[in-house]
Amino acid sequence: MKTVIFKIKTIIKDSLGLVFLALLTSCLSESPRDQIDQEQAYSSAATLYDNTVATLYNYMGGTQQSQGLQGTYRGVYDYNSLTTDECIIPIRGGDWYDGGFWQDLYLHSWTASDQSLEDTWNYLYRVINLSNKAIEDLNSHKSLLTDAQLSAYTAEARAVRAMFYWYAMDMWGNIPLITSSSQTLESTTQSKRSEMYKFIWDELQAVEPLLPNEKSNLQGDYYGRMTRPVVDFLLAKLALNYEVYADDDWTDGVRPSGSNATFTVNGQTMNAWQTCIYYCDKLSADGYMLMADRTANFSVHNENSTENIFVIPMDKTLYTQQFQYLFRSRHYAHGGAYGTASENGTCATLATVHEYGYGTDSVDNRWDQDFYSDTVYVDGKTIALDGGGVLVYYPLEVTSTNLTYSKYIRTAGARMKKYEVDRTAYNDGKNCDNDIVLFRYADAVLMRAEAHVRNGESGQADLDAIRSRVGMPSRKATLDNILRERRMELMWEGWRRNDLIRYGLFNKAYDIRPQLDGEASGFTTVFPIPARVLDLNGNLKQNIGY
Repeated sequence: MKTVIFKIKTIIKDSLGLVFLALLTSCLSESPRDQIDQEQAYSSAATLYDNTVATLYNYMGGTQQSQGLQGTYRGVYDYNSLTTDECIIPIRGGDWYDGGFWQDLYLHSWTASDQSLEDTWNYLYRVINLSNKAIEDLNSHKSLLTDAQLSAYTAEARAVRAMFYWYAMDMWGNIPLITSSSQTLESTTQSKRSEMYKFIWDELQAVEPLLPNEKSNLQGDYYGRMTRPVVDFLLAKLALNYEVYADDDWTDGVRPSGSNATFTVNGQTMNAWQTCIYYCDKLSADGYMLMADRTANFSVHNENSTENIFVIPMDKTLYTQQFQYLFRSRHYAHGGAYGTASENGTCATLATVHEYGYGTDSVDNRWDQDFYSDTVYVDGKTIALDGGGVLVYYPLEVTSTNLTYSKYIRTAGARMKKYEVDRTAYNDGKNCDNDIVLFRYADAVLMRAEAHVRNGESGQADLDAIRSRVGMPSRKATLDNILRERRMELMWEGWRRNDLIRYGLFNKAYDIRPQLDGEASGFTTVFPIPARVLDLNGNLKQNIGY
């Protein structure tokens, strides 16, 4: 049984706190299990924390589309994965057309009227505004807290807010900065991406020493919470992406230099790459290390991983949030073999299949860890198909975004396997006990390798550590090889868009995706501001190219 750390109970919000969010983003309605008045909610330090900071963690995962950082459809994860050369949901006859949504993701043909894009914006700003309200309520009831409690609780809410601003800034570039729950529509303007980057950086640096130096992925008092290592990971990620995030015109072909950037860290002046290395080294010093068995990070009971840094806690008997991606990927008969259902959708692209060396005599050892391919076995038995035959996946047959007329319409593509199947899961496997991995030390090791190379140094030791862990031979630590390694090591983890943008590849043709007209400018490296958001706030301007 996992430790319950989040209280579902929330106070009744006064209308002022949600005015801005409703106007800017057509705020989603609150639906707590129960509501109590403010006098009860703020009667002690414990209830104050529970009804301000702790409630923010209820939004890390989700049950509905576009809600949660991972686990559901049409949200942050899909916009960062299914838009890349990593994975795809091809049209399979009458399945997965959905008005062309999935095809548009892969082809970068999204528009400002995309409802799911608006819903994702709404979700991120909802949590930002709830964080603002939490900070305000902590300060207005600080008589219930010691100075140390006020400092720690406020730092935690600020860290959540900064992380959600990072997701929004990464997706949209120029976004509104809101630091008060009562901020009005008319007073809100659009900040440049570099300004948002500085705000997020300054916030995370300020709160980092105020947070507990505890492992957030371990069960106990800090399970699933923002702790110092979680913030250190974010600071490393922000530093590595300096040239992207400090660039206010991503369509002019010119980026600021990470080598010439100036960061002040622990009283020292560093460039972007040295800063990234510094924060990755902190994670190493805190005891994070690669698991000998890579698959253990994604097992049904993965709470004791030495590698996972930040997770969405999952427990089918305690939490409602879902992990839907195995369900979405497997063939119907494959799900049936586990006694559940499946949707026969997501699969690896041809580019990914070739990267792993599938079909060659040098296939990467992670292939069988990450994918179901070829003849499928469950409990040592093949899976029968309706009409005869057994289930076989064909990784090399994803030759179009529309497989309607393909012989392999139902069976094309290698399917998601990375997470162990929870055979006792509820809801067709979507309510499982595998914690969803958001930040992982292997990513930090590869970030450090890349930062060393970008700084004119050797990243060989870190790249070798990742490859030797899975029994693969050394490969020269060049930027290209590190990007190749990131695809294989971090497959299905939601990082591919971020990586391709940093490498200047996201807006180019790849796999079976042609480059859009005008896309060479890089305009698709950020998404369009949702049309309804622009309609509600005349201060905001659409991103270039849309």
